[in-house]
Amino acid sequence: MRILNSFSEGFKISLRAIRTNKVRSFLTALCIIIGITMVTIVDAITTGIDTTFENSMAIMGTNVVYVEKWPWQEGPNLEWWKYKNRREMELDYVEQIDEFSSYASNVSASANRSVSVKYQDQAASGVGLNGATANYLETQGLNIVSGRMFVEQEVRSGAKVVVIGTSLMEALFEDETPLGKVVRIGGQKFRVIGILEKQGNFLGMGDADNRAIIPINAYGQIYGLRSGIQIGVKFPDKESLAEGEYEVEGIMRRIRQLDAAEENDFTLNKPEAFKEQLEGVKAGIYSIGFILSGLSLLVGGIGVMNIMFVSVRERTKEIGIRKAVGAKSWEILTQFLLEAIAICLAGGIVGVSLAGLITIAINQVFVAEMNVGVVIVGFTICTIVGLVFGFIPAFKAAKSDPIESLRFE
Repeated sequence: MRILNSFSEGFKISLRAIRTNKVRSFLTALCIIIGITMVTIVDAITTGIDTTFENSMAIMGTNVVYVEKWPWQEGPNLEWWKYKNRREMELDYVEQIDEFSSYASNVSASANRSVSVKYQDQAASGVGLNGATANYLETQGLNIVSGRMFVEQEVRSGAKVVVIGTSLMEALFEDETPLGKVVRIGGQKFRVIGILEKQGNFLGMGDADNRAIIPINAYGQIYGLRSGIQIGVKFPDKESLAEGEYEVEGIMRRIRQLDAAEENDFTLNKPEAFKEQLEGVKAGIYSIGFILSGLSLLVGGIGVMNIMFVSVRERTKEIGIRKAVGAKSWEILTQFLLEAIAICLAGGIVGVSLAGLITIAINQVFVAEMNVGVVIVGFTICTIVGLVFGFIPAFKAAKSDPIESLRFE
């Protein structure tokens, strides 16, 4: 019972001391606030990136390999001259891969570009246009929420039909029903036959719903298919993907009639490749954020230690009186440790609250998602900082001589 009473009394005295010196306590906790804010924001950004990445990978299709001329790798190390003279992909490859692959569940082709789409007086720019085969939605894992997808016969005949995303629908039609309406793409009239399920943003930036899908032969009639064809090979599960990737490579080498000594003149791109680049970005964010956070917490901890020495000195007579009336050394130690922890926790509360507001602001322009786990970690860090940096001043107070303390002026 005495232990509980001592903790309770020590906590009350700590809060009273903090309230008495509000400005001093705030300035002491300022670096703690900055450190906890930065830790929380760094985690919020990386958590947001992870969540958005998973959603974005779903937009690109799961368990899919893309056969293309160019790799998705970018940057100064890209040896572009090696890829420039490669042969382009051809539509015929779709049937051949589908015929010879024992692992693939679906093979489709598409060609892509950015265009403007018009409906009467309305126009939408920067629309992602896909010329695709009839099974494109199965490869990508996309769904139709209204209307239908075009069929193989419409692909062969180059029918002027289009399936649109929700953002494009909202931009062009407002309150109208788009199905059956005629839009203009590349100067040609296309009839809307389907609306895609909403996908959201790709990697927190590009709008995946600002898109239109037309039969690939209709696309070829307007823009040509001499370059830019992408072949998507979908597998039923991850195990099939691992084996099927090598199988597709072998099929493509046979199609291209490459000798054993010749390098591939095509690239197998996988959405998972983005994950490696993402890990590098996250590592950079973590490194910078945690170095700055660590410095802030270190400075904050030193500030707490300094102010606790001042507090011990100012309250020397109080310590002497408490010891004279029977307070044990561990009770004095607990009192000052609780005061140091309370200052740090107060800084943690302010830091987490500030981080929450900043996270909301960041999420408006990028991606950020606060994690409850990191809030708990933040308060744990505050407690540890208070214990570590408050211990020496508290120990000094606990070991002070009561007689000398009572004489202190």
